[in-house]
Amino acid sequence: MSLMNAAAYLDSLRDGRQVYLDGEPVADVTEHKGFRNAARSIAALYDALHGEARDTLTCDDAFGQRTHRFFTPAHSAADLLASREAIRLWSRMTYGFMGRTPDYKAAFMSGLAIGADYYGEFADNARRWHRAFTGQGLFLNHAIINPPLDRSKAIHEMRDVFVHVVRETDAGILVSGSKMLATGSALTNATFVAPVASALLEEGKAEDFALVFFARMDNPGLRLLCRPSYEARASSPFDYPLSSRFDENDSVLVFENALIPWEDVLVYRDRERATGFYAASGFANLYNFQSGIRLSVKLELMIGLLSLGVRANGTQGFRGIQAALGELIGLQHLLQALTAAMACDPERTAAGAWVPKLEYASALRIQVPQIWKRVRELLETALGGSPLVTVSAAADLLDPQVRALVDTYYRGAKLPPEQRLKLFKLIWDATGSEFGARHAVYESHYSGNADQIRLDALNWARRRGHLGACEDLVQRCMADYDLEGWTGGPWR
Repeated sequence: MSLMNAAAYLDSLRDGRQVYLDGEPVADVTEHKGFRNAARSIAALYDALHGEARDTLTCDDAFGQRTHRFFTPAHSAADLLASREAIRLWSRMTYGFMGRTPDYKAAFMSGLAIGADYYGEFADNARRWHRAFTGQGLFLNHAIINPPLDRSKAIHEMRDVFVHVVRETDAGILVSGSKMLATGSALTNATFVAPVASALLEEGKAEDFALVFFARMDNPGLRLLCRPSYEARASSPFDYPLSSRFDENDSVLVFENALIPWEDVLVYRDRERATGFYAASGFANLYNFQSGIRLSVKLELMIGLLSLGVRANGTQGFRGIQAALGELIGLQHLLQALTAAMACDPERTAAGAWVPKLEYASALRIQVPQIWKRVRELLETALGGSPLVTVSAAADLLDPQVRALVDTYYRGAKLPPEQRLKLFKLIWDATGSEFGARHAVYESHYSGNADQIRLDALNWARRRGHLGACEDLVQRCMADYDLEGWTGGPWR
């Protein structure tokens, strides 16, 4: 096996997968107007694995395969720092605006072989999938959320909608139901399907829902129902420079008596393993590492946009504007510091892999939604209505009569009219377009709802003794004194 290049990756998507958009099946996602440029953005990442940055992006794994550095488990802080640079390099190629690039799922897949024994009778499946993943650099995603149709009901009461086993056969298990949100899955090689970590699977009732498996995108009985494509709606690169090439289409994964071969199963009707693998694999530690690095790159772009935007408006000297830019720079530095700490102060999984410390991952997970909300607020406040003062489309600039008006009335303090419009259309696409609005939702919710990520932080602190240690510190403080005065120490 060898790492895919751009051509091999694009060819791997031409497998007859059933993807539906705008009421029609998509014959070829690599050429369809709703997916073509996003597919090529991912393909460019694969070509980079074989280019000048090869040594930064790749290394030899334990099996002697050349693979992306984050695709193989880390055995030291140095390995995590090297992975940090590889993730950062890939992220810069999409300006931080593609979150589910192939290195995202590496947060789970990288430790699959070293932690294979966790999966019991399916351990060999874990090892085999890991070898294929690292050897070819497969693009995987996951779908773990049940559709929010009736959250008042238990999981086993939603058998007509939620993913469950219908029956088993010698060849595998027949599965029906749906999962969301399969972000980018139309352009992946396979999707990893499991219950969400916080799922309540009742004993004696929910075993049919306790499944973890890989669904190859050409698996018969599997369909993807996509949201509207922002790429397809983008009128030109000038008008929508981000939407037109980095749209990770979100979709709903639907199984209708789909046969999942036994070799693609990791957990079968095992309630504890079906949700326990998150902690055992170090997934939460690692995916937050990837997402924090990617977001720090995204903030680099936003810093540049704000700086150039206020210069175009002639407001760069205003005290409040300078404060806003300074705050934005500080947020980007905070992300850099957190991911550096995650790499340099790691912990070991039960299987022996080094992963970022869970406490740091938890802190990052809570802060990311707040950071992105603040980033958008800073740009909206500092730039006001400027991103709206543009022409309707690039075509206006190609019309001589309109162009004459634009050249007179649309110039900026530091930029000629065309460059000013180009800048503010990019700012709008990043923050105010449908694509920009989708990113506001993505950064706020992809890691879990606001309460759950905080509850997880609390539960992890209880489980790992941090909360108890904090309470002990209070008890120690109160032990210094009583009703009679100081009980000890230098104050007596």
